[in-house]
This record gives sequence, structure tokens and C-alpha cells, in this order.
Amino acid sequence: MSTAQEFETQAVSPQMLQGPKPFAASYAGEHVAGTEFVIGALFVSWGVGAGDILLGLLFGNLLAVLTWGLITAPIATDTRLTLYAYLEKIAGPGTIKLYSVVNGALFCVLAGAMITVSASAVRVLFGIEDQIGYFPSDYRFVLVVLGVGAVVVYMAVKGFKKLAAFAEVCAPWMILMFVVGALVMLPTTVAVTSGVDSIGSFGDFLKVASESIWKDTDGEIGIWHVAAFAWVANLAMHGSLGDMTLLRFAKNPNYGYFSALGMFIGHYMAWICAGIMGAGAAILLGTTITAIDPGSVAFTALGASGILAVIIAGWTTSNPTIYRAGLAFSSLNHTWGRTRVTTVVGIITTIIACSPFVFSGLLGFVGYMGLLLAPVGAIIVTEHWIFSKIGLTRYWSSYKGNTTNLAAVITWIVSMVVGVAVEQTGLLHLFFILIPLWIFSTVLYIVLASAMGAKEAYPEAEAAEAAESKRQAAEREYLQTAAPAQARKITTPMTATIAKYVSWGALLYCAYMGVSAYMTQDVQTITTWLIVPTLVYFITATYAHIASLDKANPEA
Repeated sequence: MSTAQEFETQAVSPQMLQGPKPFAASYAGEHVAGTEFVIGALFVSWGVGAGDILLGLLFGNLLAVLTWGLITAPIATDTRLTLYAYLEKIAGPGTIKLYSVVNGALFCVLAGAMITVSASAVRVLFGIEDQIGYFPSDYRFVLVVLGVGAVVVYMAVKGFKKLAAFAEVCAPWMILMFVVGALVMLPTTVAVTSGVDSIGSFGDFLKVASESIWKDTDGEIGIWHVAAFAWVANLAMHGSLGDMTLLRFAKNPNYGYFSALGMFIGHYMAWICAGIMGAGAAILLGTTITAIDPGSVAFTALGASGILAVIIAGWTTSNPTIYRAGLAFSSLNHTWGRTRVTTVVGIITTIIACSPFVFSGLLGFVGYMGLLLAPVGAIIVTEHWIFSKIGLTRYWSSYKGNTTNLAAVITWIVSMVVGVAVEQTGLLHLFFILIPLWIFSTVLYIVLASAMGAKEAYPEAEAAEAAESKRQAAEREYLQTAAPAQARKITTPMTATIAKYVSWGALLYCAYMGVSAYMTQDVQTITTWLIVPTLVYFITATYAHIASLDKANPEA
């Protein structure tokens, strides 16, 4: 499932299909990142009640999982194409160029936010004040951002594969840091909650959460806003079908439900834990959560390990995002070369990152990102599933020889304009626009496509559908008859085995320190000493991982 194959135009062969493990691992690791520190803390500042947060996130993340499982994965496994390849088949190469520009620009802003998140941790080391405004208040923060950005861009250009492997090492530790940080900060929130001395039941936790973490200010934001945001947060990947690139390799469309691992670990547990950390840090620092950035939150809860957590969370997200932005823009002209384009994109992204507003306004940006990309998902779903049911011809524009499907382009542009107008006039909240916009895009595309040629019959269509049916039948036969591949037995060096067990022990000790800090209410000890088992974990886990990769790929 290499990202280097992003723009393949041919369906994945049956021999390349994979079982469940890679998809479970991918979703479990991908959605615990720098954004979680930002979003979890911003929920606290929304003034939404604890019950609305807990139930809203539960419902919204369930909707996201269902979208992956019922829409994205079935289309991906049916076509075996990337989003880019399938959109080009439907809407033509002209549309792909426009889509790549929009997608690439959105990726740049998102990557910029993550570089800013990493810089918010590094700035703690230099005594620079929290950066929470629209523009930096200290020139030294700009220098920090430029330094962090330079490292991130270099790694995006040179070391994507090794970074992806290192991200696998980071994932279990990152998940644990959210839990440990919440445990460390919970006693602080308990101490300022009247009538609760300790958390002995869920009722006690709910009282603490309602009075000292997610305080209901009776504002306009409620449970449905939370649920809608949880669904919208990854709409580019599920509702707009970006994860076709990943799921086209799945043997079974049900693998789309592995997204639950990412949603309920990263976008439920991690967001809640980040909210607890943010509320506790604000209490200890004697300020409000809107006056501190992710670096301060993590440093207050976890000390040096918190700084490391924010740095890693930021760059493990920004790196592949810059890489994908480079791929998107390089698709405009393949002679430019991915390396050159990625470098230019990285420089632009780093400049964007110098302004802290890119992460302080992240919730709104994610909503607008969904608004801009949702019509594309609607167009693909309409052509893939609805056209054949209402007597229209799939891929009609390509049969007419069009380089650009004007019906698709007009639908996309009009839908975006309508969506922005609805949001700007206040008719609907940004997070509530997506479903009506999807319906509007579907109807508009059917009307325009019908008028422009989708009603016509094309001789090529019947032959193409027959060829596709034949390909799918051959795939099914292969999956039914192919013998399971025998895994090559790999002998792991003794030192790597020992290192692996030591890394597990280090993780367990990190967890023990978190529980101990919760029981003893001793924040100082964990902020001072958590870095020790953390460093032990990274040294041993990285060694064990590299040793296993070298043994599995002796020619690499």
C-alpha cells in the first residue's frame, strides 16, 4: 500500500490484495496525532456540557465508521482504484487538475497547523510565551517554526518510508501518553470540584467533568454540533473517498470498519483525555484553556515527555501530509518531479505555520475542508451507484471524449458556493451543512449529467461494463481458490527480542507512573521522571523494529 502508487490508473491485481492486519494497524496508528491535542482542548473552550461531549463524540464517530464501512470501502473494493484514478474516469483529467490544486492547498494548511503544534512544544525549551493569537508575538517563535519546518520538509522529501516505520513505533507510546496525561491531571480537576473528594464511580467522574472540565455555558454549541464535527473531521477520507487509495487493497469491504480503531482510540479517547489535560493545565497555571497552547498543556501534564509527545504528534502528521500535498501538485505536471514540488510545498507550508491561527482555528478549517470536498464524494457515489438504477450511463463523459466533465465541475463549484453562502448568512452552522450539501450536489449532478449526455447509450459502455464484470469475477475466483500465502519464517536476533520485551516493560512502567500519579496526586514526580522510561522505550523499540525490518528485507 505504498503512497508512491498514489496516482496509479489501473485496478489493483488480486495478487496484491491484503488481509485485515495492515488496515487495523493503519487506522489504529493514523488517528492519534497532533490534531488531538488541539481539538481535545478546544472542545473544553466551546462551553459544551460533559454529557454532550461524551455522547456527541460517541454518535459522531460511529457515523464516521459507518461511512467508511458502507460507502468508502465498498466503492474502493469494487473499483480497486485510487480516488484520483476513479475521479479521472468519471470527471476527466481536467477535473483532476482542479481537484489536485484544491486538495493540495488544503493539505498545506493542515500540515502547517501540525508544524505549529510541534513548534508550540519546542518554544517551551526557549522560554517563549504561549502563541495563541492570529500572528506570532515573538520573533523567536518564527525562528523555531522555521527550524521545525526545515526538519519536517527534509524528512518528507528524503525519508518517508523510514518515518512511516518510526510512526509505528510512536503509536502505542502516543496513545499511552494521552491516558497518562489525563490520569495526572484528573486529581487537579477533582480538587476544584465541590462535593467530590475522589472518583469512585462514573457519577463522580461525570460531576467532575461537568463542573471542572466541560462546563456547560448554555451557548449555541450542543450535542449535535459535537456529533457533526466528529463525523466531519475525517470527511475528506471517508465521505469524500480519499481512503479509496488505502482500501483498494482490502480483500473484504468489511475492512472499512477497522476505522473504528482510529475513531474510538484517537477521536474519542484521545480527544477526551486531551480535554482533561487542558482543563487541568489551565487550573494549575491559573489561566484559561484559550490562553495556553498544546505545548503548555502537554508540558504541564507530562514534563519533558509532554514536549516530546507534542513534537512527535505534530511531525508524524505533518510529514505524510506535506508528502501527499506534494503528490497532489506534482500530478499537475509529472515533469516537475515529486522531490522538487514537495520542497516548494514544504516551504510554503512552513511559512503558513508561522501564524498560530492555523491551529487555533482548526475546528473551523476542518469544517470548511469538508464543505469543499463533500460535493466530490457526492458526485462519485452518484455515478457509481445511482446512475445505473435510474437509467443513466456511468462514465458517460469519457465515452463522449471529454477531457473535463462539465456537469461534475459545475456541480462542484456551485455546491461550494452555495455551502459557503449558507454558512456565511447563518442559515445553518458550518458542521450541519454537509448532509444537505451532499443531497443538493447529488440532485444537481443528476440533472446536469442527464442534460449533457448521461441519458445517451454508448457502444463502449456495454463493452466496458462487461470487461469490468469479468475482472471482478476473476478476482472473486482468485480469492476463493488461492492458497493462503505461507509466511516466511523470520529468525529475530536475540538482542532484538530482548529489546522488544524491554520496550514493553518501559511502556508498562509509563502506565504505572500514570496510575501512581493519579493515586498520590504527585504531579512533580511524573513530570520530572517520565522521560526516563520514555527514552528507554524509544531506544529499545526503535532498535527492535529496525532489526525486524532488516531481517524481513535483507536486500533493503
